Amino acid sequence: MRNSILFLLILVSGYASAHSWTPTYPSFTTSHVEGVVKTTMTLWNKRPDVEYYAIDVTDTEGNPLTFAPFDKVYRVAYLQKETIDIFIRTQDLARVTYICSRSLFINSEQNAILSRICSKVQQ
Repeated sequence: MRNSILFLLILVSGYASAHSWTPTYPSFTTSHVEGVVKTTMTLWNKRPDVEYYAIDVTDTEGNPLTFAPFDKVYRVAYLQKETIDIFIRTQDLARVTYICSRSLFINSEQNAILSRICSKVQQ
């Protein structure tokens, strides 16, 4: 029992490094283009070993959906924030479940931990 508690404390007190992707439950509003809705996400890079992040929009099963950001890969320096507008056709909105960001390693030979954070869309 004592060893189990010690092991649990070691796990809980360990260092974890990831990025931040907010809001957790985004909602869409009308955009300036007819038939298109928009949401705004904020990416905060808390990883000194990562500078690039990809954006994905998926349905319930994780299948990719068509969306339009200004870029699908963003360069965000360590401890910097990037505001990202995501545009979806109104006809596709009912299928959208998750908006995800994932870390990318460009030309890297190091063993790295990839992070992926998803926000669940409010319907």
